[in-house]
Parts: sequence; structure tokens; C-alpha cells
Amino acid sequence: MTDLYRCRIPGIFLALITSVVGMALPASAAEGPRMVVSIMIDGLDDQYVELLRSKFGPDGFNRLLRDGVIIANADYGTNVDPTAAAAMVMTGASPNITGVSGAEVYDRPTGRIRSVMFDADAMGNFTSQTFSPKALSVSTLSDEVRIAGGGVNRVFSIAADPSMAIVTAGHSAGAALWINDETGNWATSTYYKDLPSSVTYRNRLRPLAARLDTLQWTPVAPESSYPGLPEHLTHYKFRYTFPRANSDRYAMFAASPMVNTEVTDLATELIDDLKLGTAEAGAPDMINVTYSLRPYDYTRNSDNRYELMDSYLRLDRDLSRLMTKADNAAGKDGAVYIVAALPPSGRTRRDDERWNIPFGEFSTKRAKSLLNMYLMAKFGNGEWVTSFYEGQFFLNHKLVESAGVSAHDIRREAADFLERMTGVSRVITIDEILSGRGDSRLEAMQRNVNPAGSGDLFVEVAPGWETVDDIVTPADPSRPVYVSRMTPPLAPVFILAPDLDARTIDTPVDIRVIAPTVARILRIRSPNAAAMPPLSLK
Repeated sequence: MTDLYRCRIPGIFLALITSVVGMALPASAAEGPRMVVSIMIDGLDDQYVELLRSKFGPDGFNRLLRDGVIIANADYGTNVDPTAAAAMVMTGASPNITGVSGAEVYDRPTGRIRSVMFDADAMGNFTSQTFSPKALSVSTLSDEVRIAGGGVNRVFSIAADPSMAIVTAGHSAGAALWINDETGNWATSTYYKDLPSSVTYRNRLRPLAARLDTLQWTPVAPESSYPGLPEHLTHYKFRYTFPRANSDRYAMFAASPMVNTEVTDLATELIDDLKLGTAEAGAPDMINVTYSLRPYDYTRNSDNRYELMDSYLRLDRDLSRLMTKADNAAGKDGAVYIVAALPPSGRTRRDDERWNIPFGEFSTKRAKSLLNMYLMAKFGNGEWVTSFYEGQFFLNHKLVESAGVSAHDIRREAADFLERMTGVSRVITIDEILSGRGDSRLEAMQRNVNPAGSGDLFVEVAPGWETVDDIVTPADPSRPVYVSRMTPPLAPVFILAPDLDARTIDTPVDIRVIAPTVARILRIRSPNAAAMPPLSLK
């Protein structure tokens, strides 16, 4: 009998412990989420969210503000472009590690601008573009979710822009879906192997090309829903269409809030058709969507508050629709949400001339020509400056090497010359960035620059000045003028999970902690380049 009790007692205790643990933990904590929803919002300004809060419904922005953990000031270090910012959120690492410093890069061998996701070995599906995540050199949250689920779960990403779709999809997703800017079809790359049939049906039976003629963007709500709107803006309600005769119709559509609704339509359709959120516990499905709240490029009025507030009201409805669909699919407390605002742009529309705000134009073509002549006088004949892109001048490395002069010295000479130009506030060399220890700003730039594809000189024009990049493309007088503006690289992040209490963190938080924090909530590995510890949110 003694041996019998020795065998049975541990079993009884184990059963009791299991029973107690099962009673102590809610089902969501014991089983884990069934769906992860990642939402990137390009251009989100929390001031507009607060301004319009009383006009929003209960289940979009107000749900995030009411029930979520709010990281009010996620710090991106510097003003990076949306693709690089999204990569930072998804990987927990900076561009110098991820290999993604922007949606496009300057290709030195060809002297051309190309997508950072270009891959000649991939083929397009519903597009002639050849993209893949090959440039993304580390794993993402999407990858880790898929790996943790053993591949029985499904991961999809949806965005208007291919680079955003791919960088959020990572390497292991079923598909990264974006809008073909020539046909309006939803497109992907053959790199991804799980193109949903509903996407094919949508392209053939309900293509955007067939619907775009009838779509129009007008105010979605009564005038009272737009607080603080000057009376002169209410006299003429805006109205934008996307006629077939306009060759920019798809670009115009992608820049409008109408594209957010199109993204939401496809996302909710995939949740339904693929039964996302119903997989076994411990293997959550994941859907990534990207929205935009950037000011609309195709309006002549520099005061675009009417259109911008309307974009927020529309997005609130789209957020509500997406989250309600995910909740219904995953069941009570079955979904985890991460909503990350991408940092504001360092440029804004120029104010109307009647306000007399100081303004100037920095012509990159003129600056390149003058700089090249200066360097020829100092170091001999040749084309010392090859191009300018995204605030960076690229020097001719082959000429520098053949001339037998110090690349460091040439860059310093060039920087000193450019800084004497009117409208230039500062020029920083790549050498200063890579050795910028002790200077917090240079250290942040060091993290956010990918040395393999960066320029030699980083030019900062004065606030209120426009950078006219007319080296390759002549200035287009019909397009709006954008001027430099000093903006902090801060943006809010919201995390909504069943076992997290609502709270607000006001102190700045490094954006690189978001990925490991979400990984801890999901009880999975952090992405392989996420070196920072997660936040303690409980």
C-alpha cells in the first residue's frame, strides 16, 4: 500500500496544482491569443486624435484610448521614412541592422533610384514589379509568430505600398499584398506562396479599375463634426474624383483616405474567407495592415484641415470595422492589437504667400554643379558628385580612389563648401555619423543610416526652405511645394491585449522595445535583432 500511495500522491498533487492554475488564469492567458492584428498608421498626429475624440465612435480610436496601453512618445531617433519606421517596429532594430533605411535607395552601380525591395530573382503576381524581402536582413514579429505556430497558422500583410506590405510581412508570411499603381489590382510577389483565392476573385470580379470612376471623396460627416474649422473652409465642401482620363488616378486614390477603406475591405474579407483567428491555441494567425493619414497631395489649398480631419473620421470607422471583425473571429479576449503611428514627416506644405513666412529654394542641381566645380579646382578634373537623393549627396568613389586622395578629406571639404550656401543649415559627413559617439543626435543618425547604401554628405536645409530635387526630374510647377520643418521623431503606439490594464506611459520610449514587448505578450521569441529588453506592462 505504501508503494501505491507513493505513486498516487504525486499524481493527486499534480492534478490539484493543474486545477488551481487553471482556475487562477483566464482562458486567454492559459491558451494564448488566436489572432494578432498589427496596424501601422503613417502620419498619425495624436493632437488630431484628441481634437476629434468626441466625434469618434466607441470602437475605433476611442477603444484604443480607453482600453489600451498608450505609449505616448515612442522615439524613432530621427525622422525616418515610413518603410524604415515600420521595419523598426516589426524587428526591434534600427536601419543599420535591418538593412532597410527607406522605401527607395540610390543604386551606385547603375546611378538609379530603385525600390529597396527590388529582387531580380522574384516575379510579380498581378504586377510586373519584382520584389521580395531579401533586403530585410533580420527576422520580424510576423516571422516569429509564424515560426511559433509551426506553420499551421497564417500570416498576411496588406498595404497600398509594396515596401510597406513586404516589410510588415517579413520572410515567412503567406502573402504581402499591395495595390498595383498601374492597374489598381491587388498584387504580390511569387516569393510568397499563399496567394488567397479571394484576392484573385476580387481582381477579376470587383477590380478597383472598374469602381474608381464612380468613387469620390467628399466630407463623410456634417460640418459640426469638424471642430475648429475656419468658416471660410466650410463655404465650399471639398470633392475629389479619380477619373479614367487622369494618368495619376491610382496615385491620387492611394494618397486619399479612400485607400484605407480599400485596405480594410480586403483585410476583413481575408479574415472571413480564410477563417483567420480560429486556429488552435498557441498558433495565432496574424494580419498586418498599413493605413495613411498623410495630408492629401492633390489639393491646391495649403490649409488642408478639412480634408485631414475627414481622413481621421473615416479611419476611425475603418479601425472599428477591422477590430470588430477580428474580435468576432478570434472570440472573446482572443485578439491582440498593436497600433503604431509612424513618425511625422520633416516637411509640410508651404504656407500661402500672403502670410510672408520666409521661404527659399535649395536647388540640388545647382548645388551639385557648384560643388563639382569646387572639387575639380581642389582635386583635379572629373565628375566628383554623382547624384543627390533624400537629402544626401553621393560622391564618385571610383574617382576618389583613382585620384589617390583621402575620401575623408574630400567629404570634409565638400561639407564645408555646402554649408556656406544660402538655405543650408548643416551638412554632416558619413564619417561624422559613423564615429558620432558622445553626441546623441549623431548616435541616433548612426543607428538610422544603412552605411551600405548611404550617401557621403547629409544636407539639412533651413526651416521654411524647399529642397528642389531637379537633378533627374525637372521641377513640376503643378505639384504642391513642401518645405522643411523641424519635428521631433516621436509618435504614439497603442497595445491592446486581454490581460493588460489600460495605462499611459508619457516618458519617451525607444521604438526598438516595441517588438520584444509584443513578443513577451504573445509568449514567443523576440525577433533575432531585438537587443533591447521589453517593457514591463503588468
